[in-house]
Amino acid sequence: MRKREEQFAIFIIDNCSTIRKCAEVFGVSKSTVHNDLSKKLRTTNKFLYYQVCGLLRRNFAEKHIRGGCATRLKYFRLRSLKQGTIQS
Repeated sequence: MRKREEQFAIFIIDNCSTIRKCAEVFGVSKSTVHNDLSKKLRTTNKFLYYQVCGLLRRNFAEKHIRGGCATRLKYFRLRSLKQGTIQS
């Protein structure tokens, strides 16, 4: 049986996932996933650790883009609802 941090790492690598998504799927907190990946995995499986580090660095670099897209979509939906209410 694999250790929890290895399960997290394999999930993130296979799905190109974020820490948030991994925590949601496994039913644990983001802090737990982050600590397991950044501290425990480094000592138990360096190969997985370096693969996950690359993905996490990429996710960190892209998070401002995802946040901007989410905000734009939120206001687009609000505007659409407002216009739909006015037109009816």
